[in-house]
Order: sequence, then C-alpha cells, then structure tokens
Amino acid sequence: MYRALNSCLRERFGGKVYKLALASGCSCPNRDGTFGTGGCIFCSGSGEFAASSSRSIPEQLEQAKYILGKKGQGARYIAYFQEYTNTYAPASRLRPMFFAAIEPGDIVALSIATRPDCLPEEMLTLIRELAAVKPVWVELGLQTIHEQTARYIRRGYPLSVYDEAVKDLHAAGAEVVTHMILGLPGETAAQMIETARYIGQSGTEGIKLHLLHVLRGTDLADDYAAGRFQTLTLEEYLPLLAECIRVLPADMVIHRLTGDGAKRDLIAPAWSADKKRVLNAINRYFAEHHVVQGEALLP
Repeated sequence: MYRALNSCLRERFGGKVYKLALASGCSCPNRDGTFGTGGCIFCSGSGEFAASSSRSIPEQLEQAKYILGKKGQGARYIAYFQEYTNTYAPASRLRPMFFAAIEPGDIVALSIATRPDCLPEEMLTLIRELAAVKPVWVELGLQTIHEQTARYIRRGYPLSVYDEAVKDLHAAGAEVVTHMILGLPGETAAQMIETARYIGQSGTEGIKLHLLHVLRGTDLADDYAAGRFQTLTLEEYLPLLAECIRVLPADMVIHRLTGDGAKRDLIAPAWSADKKRVLNAINRYFAEHHVVQGEALLP
C-alpha cells in the first residue's frame, strides 16, 4: 500500500530502530526577531517531546533511552534533534553536539529538524562531514507550496528557498524529509494534493504528513476560537490522505501519516488524540479503497 518508515528502517539497518529526541538549544529566526517573534502560527514552541538542552548530549541520549524503557532494549537508534531550528547556531557550537550524538555504536543515523532558510555554507560543510560518518537526514518544514497560506502561517520564506535547500543538502550527502500539513485554513483538497505532488517531485527522500491540530497558546488557537476555520474531521482526513499517498512516488518513505500534539494542549480536533484509533482507521481505509502509493503517477 505505502512505503512505511518502520519497514524501511528494518530493511536498511537489520532490526528495530527508534528515534531518540534530543535538544540542541537552538532558537528560531521566526521567534528571536530575525523574521518575527511569534513563530509559525501553529507552533506552541514547547518542544514537549525532546530532552532538556541543559543536559549534555550523552546524558540526553541516556534519558531518551530510559523513557523508551524495555521496548528499546537491544534496539538501535536515530539521534533526532527535534525542537525549533537545529541549524540556527554557529557550526562551531553545533559540531561537537552532532558528533557526540552519532558517536555511540548503537546510533545508526542523525536526523536534524530545521528550516530551509537556515542552511548557510558552514552548516552544509558540517552536514557533509557528518554524512561521511553516518547517514544524515535533514527535516524541512515546508507545510504548503501555496504562498497565500505560507503568509498566513508566517512561514517566512518563499518556495524557491525550499527547492534550493533540497539541492544543497543532496550535494552535501544528506537525505531530506519534508513536512507537510493537511487541513491548513483556506486550502482546498485540490491544493493540498498539489502540495503533496510537488513534494514528491522535489527530490526529497521522505515525507511527514501532518494533520493540522490546534494547540493552546498559539495564534492559530485564537483564530479557531474566533470561528475563522474548522479542523478536518476523520471522515474528511482519510480520503484526503489517500489521494496524497497516490501522488507520491512509490519509492518515497512515508515517515508519518498524521500528527499529534501534547494531549494536555490539544484543542482540536479531539479525535486526533487517540493515535491508535486513527492509525487503525487509516490502514482500514487504505485497504478497503485499495490505496497504492504512486498509483496516480502511473501511465
């Protein structure tokens, strides 16, 4: 049906692989005043899934393994710098962190979440050095290709910057994972499918498909409370997700099929909080409707 991350990791690394969420202590140009101070409209800025940046990288790795508990025993791991913009600091500061993260033998890859407009030459050089040691994934928050929506969510860069970033990262030896949000206010189903198709043609190796969810403390929450938009229902999300999968290349890795924020902060949609139910519904819908990744691209 679709090329899921878990099966790809097993094929590539020979067993179960878990992500260990780490913190680099970086900020974001959309928060520190460089581009803005409020961040993207949907971002809570809490970084609730990552370890504390006050700890050393070895300490963060151990903390993340402890949180995994017994299910992580004997597995291998991806060191995942998750919160904020993890290339938004001098390379001289990030180099020892990143190399410390990939030093342990049970770490099989490094994943760095960042923005396409925060990849200066010194950072690309660092990524090239890291990629010579272990696989490096760079996750880019594109969300949409539509400029009107991009302005509304305060993304802060044009589509051309994303295209250039993908090209530069490939030249540096990194693999790219692109984030997309389904259900952004004002977008039609056709526009969302168009974004998925574009991402599929951009050369990125992977995609994370996120459901738009509204979190407390965000400007998006204010717009939701004012009745300016509605979030997707599960019945709307399933066929939309299926059409996106159909326009993605068959060899692209699907890292996520939905998104979930911290339950304590979730305002809407309430159904997204039950992740097991959502994933079961997705898999059931895909099976019943014979959804095959890339089938819309076949001649």
